[in-house]
Amino acid sequence: AYDNLESFEPNYGIDLTQCKISDLGDLPVYEDVSYVLSEVEDVTRIIFNDRKIPVMIGGEHSITVGALRNLKDVSMVIIDAHSDFRDSYFDNKYNHACVTRRALEILGPNKIISVGTRSTSLEEITSPDYKNVRFITANEVRESGISNVISEIKNSISDSVYFSIDMDGIDPAYAPGVGTPEPYGLSSVDVRSILTSISDKIIGFDINEMTPLYDNGNTSMLAAKLIQDFIASREKAILNKNIK
Repeated sequence: AYDNLESFEPNYGIDLTQCKISDLGDLPVYEDVSYVLSEVEDVTRIIFNDRKIPVMIGGEHSITVGALRNLKDVSMVIIDAHSDFRDSYFDNKYNHACVTRRALEILGPNKIISVGTRSTSLEEITSPDYKNVRFITANEVRESGISNVISEIKNSISDSVYFSIDMDGIDPAYAPGVGTPEPYGLSSVDVRSILTSISDKIIGFDINEMTPLYDNGNTSMLAAKLIQDFIASREKAILNKNIK
């Protein structure tokens, strides 16, 4: 998908070929999720310690947990159709349906905002800890408007944010190539607006749950474009700070 995108981002006046970007390649794929998470933890620790920003692209949303293990005193913003708040799913505490629950255990209460929620189980929503995460539903976004949602996010987060996008948070009309699509989702423009409005605070970023076999190319292209928007908007924000 990236081959079809121009490197120059006119919205920010940034040419990505001039940005300091390094592709570290792919991590090996294993069926043992615990082993994969330990691999992600080790690699992202090196990146964080070098004061660089990891940008991960994945199928499974579970990889987010590996990166979070290196962090403390940070906020987290998630784009996701599902609350992902099960304690275990198919006897696996690191299933993608448990990501927000594991993130809460790592970061603590009132540190996580999940936007786009429109699917949750009775088990999840009745959990006593459910209230320790701010779930902003897709309906709330439509009713209150994206500017109000962004204001709430900005007023709630710290100066360091980990940002995770599950592509099913976006409506299937924009992102059909996902494993668990849910109707009535967020627009691609709304997700971009949230991401770019706080990009200067983001210290880690991932995009997950793309399923190319189910895709017509739109989902992969959108994911690639969101990565470009993140990098370019962050570069622009840092440039503006340095000028001031």
